[in-house]
Amino acid sequence: MRWQRKDLLGIRELSAEEIIFLLDTADAFKEVGTREIKKVPALRGKTLVNFFVEPSTRTRTSFEIAAIRLSADVINISASSSSLIKGETLKDTAKILEAYHADLIVLRHSSSGAPQFLAERLKSSVINAGDGAHEHPTQALLDLYTIRAHKGTVAGLHVAIIGDILFSRVARSNIFGLLKLGARVTLVGPSTLVPREFEKLGVTVTHKLDEVLETADVVNLLRIQHERQRKEYFPGIGEYVRLFGLTKERGKRLKPDCLIMHPGPINRGVEIDSELADGTQSVILEQVTNGLAVRMAVLYLCGGIAT
Repeated sequence: MRWQRKDLLGIRELSAEEIIFLLDTADAFKEVGTREIKKVPALRGKTLVNFFVEPSTRTRTSFEIAAIRLSADVINISASSSSLIKGETLKDTAKILEAYHADLIVLRHSSSGAPQFLAERLKSSVINAGDGAHEHPTQALLDLYTIRAHKGTVAGLHVAIIGDILFSRVARSNIFGLLKLGARVTLVGPSTLVPREFEKLGVTVTHKLDEVLETADVVNLLRIQHERQRKEYFPGIGEYVRLFGLTKERGKRLKPDCLIMHPGPINRGVEIDSELADGTQSVILEQVTNGLAVRMAVLYLCGGIAT
């Protein structure tokens, strides 16, 4: 197939064929990271702006390294260093960036829909690096890439996503991608953070972690964000660990080839025991490495479409 999208705004809008094409393209770029000179001229002459209105060192750095490996010029802008804090609108700021002839804008924003808002108004390619509680498409793509690299396929696998689903853009993008590629998805967590409403997407919801451990091919543990740790969501950290934490005892019940994943940063001893996070079933660091290849693929494909 031929890639025809200027922007990457979410996984929900992609077809299974488009997702597979992205993953196959990432395969070609992964080898670049093993070279002595980790650079290709694919985006030479292009300018990428990392526009992070909401902070994220890990994702911003991943996109920056990916762009540099493609030989693009990179400008990093945060909300604190932009005119947004002086009252300038997102649209006006983006227009200024376009006047600088930015070819790609990687946007992270606290408001759901902000990347789409820009994409509809700019000629530049817009890549969603996380918008509110909506989507985080490149995180889902790197998760899918990691699963496929170990399992050969995503179709037919049972994937358990555990934790704060309600506020998680990572969970939503993963759900869309996994279902499109034929996986069976179970969401696990407190009823306040994993409401039955999610079943409308085609997933299974359970509030009992022990019910899924022995049948899961992949467990993807989401970070419990401190800003979510209020009484209306669950009683406390100790209670969460007791009911939903991947402890050493629970780890023994996993299949020997079950993959343990986490988008990071990890709250060790909360979502997962340190021994399991660093163990042989963990692919958490591989996710980081694979994220570079996936983001290189996204920038290369969208950057080639943008005018």
